[in-house]
Amino acid sequence: MNKLFSAACLTLFILSTVGADAQTKKLTYEQAWNQAPSLTKTISRFEGWADANHYIERANNQLFKVNVKTGKKESYSYPVNTSTQVFVKDKDVFIQYPEGEAKKLTNSPEVEEQNPTLSPDGKYVAFTRKSDLYGLEVASGKEVRYTNDGTDVIYNGWSSWVYYEEILGRPTNYRAFWWAPDSKEIAFMRFDDTKVPMFPIYVSKGQHGYLEETRYPKAGDPNPEVKVGFVKVEGSPVVWADFNEKDDQYFGQPYWSFDSQSIMVQWMNREQNTLKFYAVNPENGQKTEIYNEEQPTWINLDHDERITYLEDNKHYILKSDKTGWAHYYLYTLDGKLVNPITQGDWQVTSIERIDEKGKVLYFSARKENSATKDLYRIGFDGKKMQRLTFGDYTHNVLVSPDGKYFITNYSNIFTPNKVALVDNKGKVLKELADSKADDFANYKVAKREYLTIPSEDGKFNLPLIITYPTDFDETKQYPVIMSIYGGPDAGTVRNTWKGVNGEYWSQEGIIQIEADHRASGHFGKQGVAWMHRNLGNWELVDYITVAKWLKAKPFVAKDKLLITGHSYGGYMTCLALTKGADYFDYGIAGAPVTSWELYDTHYTERWMDTPQSNPEGYKNGSILPYVNQYKGRLRIMHGDMDDNVHMQNTIQLVDALTDRAVPFELMIYPGSRHGFNRSKSPYDFKERTRFYYQYLLDKPVPENLK
Repeated sequence: MNKLFSAACLTLFILSTVGADAQTKKLTYEQAWNQAPSLTKTISRFEGWADANHYIERANNQLFKVNVKTGKKESYSYPVNTSTQVFVKDKDVFIQYPEGEAKKLTNSPEVEEQNPTLSPDGKYVAFTRKSDLYGLEVASGKEVRYTNDGTDVIYNGWSSWVYYEEILGRPTNYRAFWWAPDSKEIAFMRFDDTKVPMFPIYVSKGQHGYLEETRYPKAGDPNPEVKVGFVKVEGSPVVWADFNEKDDQYFGQPYWSFDSQSIMVQWMNREQNTLKFYAVNPENGQKTEIYNEEQPTWINLDHDERITYLEDNKHYILKSDKTGWAHYYLYTLDGKLVNPITQGDWQVTSIERIDEKGKVLYFSARKENSATKDLYRIGFDGKKMQRLTFGDYTHNVLVSPDGKYFITNYSNIFTPNKVALVDNKGKVLKELADSKADDFANYKVAKREYLTIPSEDGKFNLPLIITYPTDFDETKQYPVIMSIYGGPDAGTVRNTWKGVNGEYWSQEGIIQIEADHRASGHFGKQGVAWMHRNLGNWELVDYITVAKWLKAKPFVAKDKLLITGHSYGGYMTCLALTKGADYFDYGIAGAPVTSWELYDTHYTERWMDTPQSNPEGYKNGSILPYVNQYKGRLRIMHGDMDDNVHMQNTIQLVDALTDRAVPFELMIYPGSRHGFNRSKSPYDFKERTRFYYQYLLDKPVPENLK
């Protein structure tokens, strides 16, 4: 049985104030929807450190640096090299220094530049234009074209869709090039989408509409061919890393060495169960294998913090979940393990500071409780680990440059965000801010609890957060809204301040619950691994356990459990109203995957392998075979231009439901992608509200919500 949750974690955390008699004031309509101040007040933002002795505070749109010892505030502005920005305007690249007007760097209004990125020394800008990579010297305006073969299927420095979405990440905005730290060289990826199937998205605008075509590899399809190249900033022939682009493989984000003399390239096989690191010489492209990891299920091809180089040019810190839990390891540059830095049945999350001189690592982790986050310090040798944060809170920290202090913004479900200055021994030196409103104790708000319940097989304690009706009475019965996401390693139950989220529905007499399953990340990789070749199974098993637990309560209405989610949450909602229809009564599903062969290669095959090698898993994970079990009432929503989860998914489900002639609701949002256009939000809000009143509350929608 998993022991991540101790008995203390089973304690109910109840949202309470100084006394029930003081809680007389209910939130107004505007306050319940966060349109007017209520439980909290605005506080300063603490943005980082100006130097070892001054933190940066933004108050009333003014920037200050504050002395940690005296509290003295002085006006502050960020250094030029950190606040200089490059951007695209009117299809050209501009540079903006902190002082003065923006300077135009390119003059090609007929075609737009993309992802302008300033070199570390601030002297050059790299960007892509029509699938080719360019550089530009800021002082002279001299432009250099690094590649010449870009087409509608070959992209240099610009990601193929599946790399943008799944490997390099959406924050890159398709950028696939990386400056060397010394600003003398650029590494980039070249993608060839020739063999990747085209997926057409019909755009209905105008008289005839048109097709938007994207090279999108669905599970089992050919992937893009990829090469890793290097060019000198002044221009040079491309040096290609020594890989065969014809191999069926993936490349993760590369990491330049601290001295810019080599670059670490992550390589992974199509099956995603072998990860190798290669040190590549950018002068000749020669590669040397320095790390090899194999797992029986899969390995995540992370695009952040997989490798952190040390300034000694002799070591790097690796983040890996190869033991079943994410931890840090110290390696030499040639791939020799020195020792694990952290270990145990808990998860590290991020490195906050590295003290090479003292050989100390500062990091955040979910150790005390998987629903919270704390700051720790530990020696490179894995000894003398110390928790630096305090209480049952989730802490988000900013560590000072010398590691002597840190600022923490902390909260939990019953404590609004507070900010404190703490030293590196864990001593709170000063409370810097408290967002709790002065009359916080006077408000009568919903009781909220964090708790865990055992899974049906007894192997896990599933985390929940419940928000009760404002005037909760155990002798009455209430409908329930269960909000979920449900994807692998993507839990949503966090012990943090929720604000007034859900307060309106609490006043209306609805119980609200957040729930996570065994593979949500709370139980490390060894928990997520239950999903292997089996998406949709254990998530639903655990959500059904939660549903049974709820409906066994005397205060829960037996026929009014609504489940809702978007994307993977939409998938789970549809599955709950079909395969799990004996336990769930209503569902609102946004942009659902309905059959996994309709989704992309890298994401789907990571968990499921290919449809060719796992046909039974794909069949069992699809919603379509369970449509005959559908009952209750399901509302489905999808954007017609969704280029991530294609509307094809919803159409195939609608086809199956209409063949059965069963009642359901459908809303298509024209012009919307995976997230619906903001212009559609008011309608979406009204329809969700109508659904809640019609099916959960059995009464008309109030006039002020129509």
